[in-house]
Amino acid sequence: MELNEAREKIRQIDGEMAKLFVSRMEAVRKIAEYKRAHGLPIEDKEQEARVIEGRSALIGDPELRSFYVRFLSGTIEVSKSWQHRLNEGLRVAYSGVEGAFAHVASKRIFPDGTAVSYPSFETAYEAVESGECDVAVLPIENSFAGEVGQVLDLMFSGGLYVNGVYDLSVTQNLLGVPGAKLSDVKTVVSHPQALSQCGAYIRANGFKTETAENTALAAKAVAEKNDVSVAAIASSETADLYGLTVLDHDVNESKTNTTRFAVFSRAEHPASASRDGGAFLLLFTVKDEVGGLATAINLISAYNFNLRVLRSRPMKDLPWHYYFYAEAEGDACSENARRMIAALRGVCPMVKVAGHYRAANAEQGGQSI
Repeated sequence: MELNEAREKIRQIDGEMAKLFVSRMEAVRKIAEYKRAHGLPIEDKEQEARVIEGRSALIGDPELRSFYVRFLSGTIEVSKSWQHRLNEGLRVAYSGVEGAFAHVASKRIFPDGTAVSYPSFETAYEAVESGECDVAVLPIENSFAGEVGQVLDLMFSGGLYVNGVYDLSVTQNLLGVPGAKLSDVKTVVSHPQALSQCGAYIRANGFKTETAENTALAAKAVAEKNDVSVAAIASSETADLYGLTVLDHDVNESKTNTTRFAVFSRAEHPASASRDGGAFLLLFTVKDEVGGLATAINLISAYNFNLRVLRSRPMKDLPWHYYFYAEAEGDACSENARRMIAALRGVCPMVKVAGHYRAANAEQGGQSI
């Protein structure tokens, strides 16, 4: 009788848990919808650790607590699987063709999304503005060659928000057609950034250079030309894609070569910078007067915000006038930040918070919410 009573109690509890499971998964659906709208990846190991730590503390029995941790971990995995299923239709715009580093970054950040190729940074950006795609993954900086000015300009003039910034290690290789040897190569083709990253190698070998829209298009052009004297500088993934041979590995000058990719979406997600390690992107112009820039920088400093990055970019519609791109540590939604931004607007003609992010590594996927 005691056994049957215990089984009946478990049956009743399971019935209640089934109802709670449905309710929980409906809440998970809303989270998936939010992430999709704001261009946020599903994975977040830090959040998972916080959930497990906080909720396992509700179990007083230490022995049962270890089993509850396993229960929570399984529940989280089921929730993530549901989110992956819901977000399979996410459309991710990138510049270039399949095999380009932006394509690689897009697939690593949004493994369930559909990567959609566009011929330029501008068309990829506009695809999100128009609603044709949900997010755009675009490079903003390379650790060796510096900023990607075209994307910063889109950030300045466009209406999208940055809700994530991810690092992707870049290894450039020399790719030739089948049968080619390193000694055959006279000309290398690649994106200007890649050519810059491999400048020492190019000079040492006496190669002529030609530019391409991106590294994957360079590889495609070399494959189509089928000339042993012409090689591309691109990723090894691109070699496999276009049937090329890797003639030389790791030809980039810096062995710590990394490109930062930003995720752009139509909706803003300020919470992404509210934890330790968060930062926000600030764009502003200054008055054309003595000390204009110093006034702005001193004001930001006065509110105890450290600038990780500060760059100037020319304004296309106003010759010899510039805007400034800055990355500031902290939470742009804090009361202190709001006061700083309000004060900055009092001395700067234009101030724009373009996004919030926490640094993450594209190699391990996104960790944004």
